Amino acid sequence: MRVRLPEYWINFLIRQPESGMGYHRVDVTFEDGSESLDCVVVNSEEIELPSEQRGKTIAEIRVRRPPNG
Repeated sequence: MRVRLPEYWINFLIRQPESGMGYHRVDVTFEDGSESLDCVVVNSEEIELPSEQRGKTIAEIRVRRPPNG
């Protein structure tokens, strides 16, 4: 399920190097301590999340770095 990120996280991702053209690969931690790993964020604005994570508040986003990066 694709979800629009809050402005705070959009602004954060805009300042991060992209994983590829127009997207970031990220790990997300939610306020309840659960995580979603290796999620795709398109154009720094919309994140693909499993449906069970829908509506949860994001506590942290970590951009995944390539093995040689």
